[in-house]
Amino acid sequence: MAESKNIVLTGIRPTGALHIGHLVGSLYSNIEIQNRGDYARMYGMIADAQGLTDNFDNPDKVHENVMEVALDMLAAGYDPDKTVMFIQSEISELTELTFYYMNLVTVARLQRNPTVKAEIAQKEKFSGGIPVGFFTYPISQAADITAFNANIVPVGDDQLPMIEQTAEIVHKFNSIYGETLITPHAVVPDLQAAARLPGTDGNAKMSKSLNNCIYLKDSADEIAAKVKTMFTDPNHLRVEDPGNTKDNPVFIYLSVFAKPEHFAAFMPEYANYEELAAHYERGGLGDVKVKKFLNSVLQETLRPIRERRETFAKDPAVVIEILRRGTMAARAVAAETVSRVKRAMKLNYFD
Repeated sequence: MAESKNIVLTGIRPTGALHIGHLVGSLYSNIEIQNRGDYARMYGMIADAQGLTDNFDNPDKVHENVMEVALDMLAAGYDPDKTVMFIQSEISELTELTFYYMNLVTVARLQRNPTVKAEIAQKEKFSGGIPVGFFTYPISQAADITAFNANIVPVGDDQLPMIEQTAEIVHKFNSIYGETLITPHAVVPDLQAAARLPGTDGNAKMSKSLNNCIYLKDSADEIAAKVKTMFTDPNHLRVEDPGNTKDNPVFIYLSVFAKPEHFAAFMPEYANYEELAAHYERGGLGDVKVKKFLNSVLQETLRPIRERRETFAKDPAVVIEILRRGTMAARAVAAETVSRVKRAMKLNYFD
């Protein structure tokens, strides 16, 4: 069998500890790809420089969260023997590539990028105006992807416009300077419900500022307390009332996390999620019982992750060394890409 030429790049911005939305939206699929092993190389980037684009006035937050994210990645299943884990800001070649690619993108094209437009719409984030660094975020992401010759990029639906713009930059560069860069392809999670897990309060998105997240590092008591107060169907006032499962975070979480073994262990009167949801929808099933089941499911799911995280946290020097080794390996590849790009652009005066 021919050896795979696929190169995979995953990236996480260190804006806070990771929660179960990250787990099902990206970590699970990334780790599945890692463990399949059908690739030539896989990278796991902690995108701290990009984290500064909307946290430029709070560098301590980004700095501290690099370790938080590294711990979460390792706890969730990232294996440094299979995935090159590295810190974005330690690779200056990415900044150099971003500078060259800026000449290939118009301001109008950046303004049309749906992901950028959606972020800018959150006006409270940019009360003093939109930083150029944030505005050119798609170009920076193109540098991240192409620096490591990645052709597979696992992302959520909201990041698809970014991969599309990277492909445009690659096409334009190659059309001007010759075939130099690799065109990337996006991979999105198979489970649609996992693509955007809602907050515990029913809000469309988990957010630290809204205090509606269940974090990978949460204790058993913290998980139980958060599940107990979760938003459900506001019209399901009595046990006998028919209930709505479609926009109900409790059932959305169960549709993602509950497995046959969970039903067998904690709610054997139902064979699967479909039976449970059908009972709730026709009436006769109370929210308290369903929440107790969800709590059991999440405790079983998150306990091993939390325990691995606690083990790594006891020896931060080991984690730093993992990141240092990965960063050195990634930097060597990025340097080769920059050299190739500069030759194509006729910027190799001393070769």
